[in-house]
Amino acid sequence: MKQLLSFIHKEFLHIFRDTWTMMIIIALPIVMMILFGYAVTTEIKNTNFGVLDYSKDDLSKGIVNKLKSSEYFIYENDGYNNYQEAEESFKNGDVGIILVFEENFYENLTHTGKANIQILADGSDPNTARTLVTYASSIINIYLQEKNPSPTPYQITPEIKFLYNPQLKGSYNSVPGVIGMIIMLICAMMTAVSITREKERGTMEVLLVSPIKPIYIIIAKLTPYFVISVINVIIIFIISHFIMGVPIAGNMFWITILCILYIIVSLALGLLISTIAHTQVIALLISGMVMMLPAVYLSGMMFPIENMPWILQFISNIIPARWFVAAIRKIMIMGVEVRYIVNEMVILVTMIIVLVAISLKKFKQRLE
Repeated sequence: MKQLLSFIHKEFLHIFRDTWTMMIIIALPIVMMILFGYAVTTEIKNTNFGVLDYSKDDLSKGIVNKLKSSEYFIYENDGYNNYQEAEESFKNGDVGIILVFEENFYENLTHTGKANIQILADGSDPNTARTLVTYASSIINIYLQEKNPSPTPYQITPEIKFLYNPQLKGSYNSVPGVIGMIIMLICAMMTAVSITREKERGTMEVLLVSPIKPIYIIIAKLTPYFVISVINVIIIFIISHFIMGVPIAGNMFWITILCILYIIVSLALGLLISTIAHTQVIALLISGMVMMLPAVYLSGMMFPIENMPWILQFISNIIPARWFVAAIRKIMIMGVEVRYIVNEMVILVTMIIVLVAISLKKFKQRLE
């Protein structure tokens, strides 16, 4: 019994002395709990909406105020003057839905008992679009019942139009996310494991003291994963377009540039992890906890970011997948011009510069 207890004591000491193991044991359950508790939700809140009001009467303003007072919608603009302004707002990603009131909205409703409201939604994310349309329709109906509780209430027929994805195909939403996940998996995780394997076996030390410059060693390590990722992206585009029927509405040149930027960011992340981790297991665990889980749950690929607490929204800003998924949806599915994704591309370029600079500094410290 004493021998068993001594072995148990030794194993506890072994775990406690390993800082990374302790961090993973303690931090991973907390991260999982926070993500599943707050980020993983089908409820959508705090969505910006716009209004194109040709009527500008008290009833249309009342409906807008009703949506503004709900927890699901936020109204932050002064309305649009035409459809072009409304569509521009969609392309910029400023709103989730737009209400369009017909001319003489109140008069039509009071004289005939019927009127029309058009609800425009961004169909590039079909699940979110359906939910937002349902929320808006329910709030409008509740408001009308409050205004006219008689046995013959007002009747408003919402005309629902899903832009960029009229059929609401799920593949339009999933393909951009899958591209981001595969690139992150191959580039970041496999790069981190590959370089860490060299360190673990001792061959990295041999390479570092050889006449070959360290920068050449790094480039040689990253190049195969860059090429493999480019091939995988091409295969995904071929499958998604010709088999799944997902359109490639934007300029293929800028789609390629965007993918290359994201691949380089992922490679830089893998390189940074390899300078921190000392074993392949630790590299895998860090990759999974630091990159894969946030890439799935905090990138907006599966769940709207605006639903999350402010701290998770802040963390999502440093997740490369968030900016890539947002940009690839805009240019691939919505077919926007490159000026609408400049912000995302600048952020990715900045991430490349920062990550490469930190990684090279770490390697330099290792040489010294």
